[in-house]
Amino acid sequence: MASNHIFKIMFVNQGKVYEVYARKVSHGSLLGFVEIEELVFGERSSVVLDPGEERVKTEFAGVKRSFLPVQSVVRIDEVRKQGVSKIVALEGSNVATFPGPLFSNPAGDSGPRK
Repeated sequence: MASNHIFKIMFVNQGKVYEVYARKVSHGSLLGFVEIEELVFGERSSVVLDPGEERVKTEFAGVKRSFLPVQSVVRIDEVRKQGVSKIVALEGSNVATFPGPLFSNPAGDSGPRK
């Protein structure tokens, strides 16, 4: 992927919807997880700072890469321009997680048969 690609990732975490921007997104090396790297935040060249974006930036400070459970990912978009990262409360939203376990035992029981 070229370095000018930017992805907007929306995911649910602890009752909140996170919207972050990253340069790299992949299926990752862990089964059932989406890997995001090189998070992108707005420039500090302006006098006005967005407290919402500062909250996200503080939460992800020092993070090299994140592994998101695939069932928590709401949407991934490749965008032309970076927007503002934010965290929004889930209440009253039409966002829902997928029901049930993602991976199940094909035998339908809790263990091997004897």
